[in-house]
Amino acid sequence: MKHDIYNSKGVHVGLVIGSAIFDLTGKMLYELKGTKIYRASGELIGRFYGASASEGLRLDKAADRLFS
Repeated sequence: MKHDIYNSKGVHVGLVIGSAIFDLTGKMLYELKGTKIYRASGELIGRFYGASASEGLRLDKAADRLFS
C-alpha cells in the first residue's frame, strides 16, 4: 500500500508505504497504526482525518508541523 500525504494547504509532503511514513526524500519519519501517527519511541504525535486512501491522506492544520 502506497499513499500520498498532503498538508492542510494541499501540498504533497510525504508518503505512506505499508505502516511507515516517509518524507519526500525517502527518509522514514514515523509509524502509522490505523489513522494515528507515532514516533519510533511509541509517542502518539498526530492523526489523519477525513480523506479516503484513493484521494491521498490529508493532515489537519495542527499536524502540518510534522512535515516541515
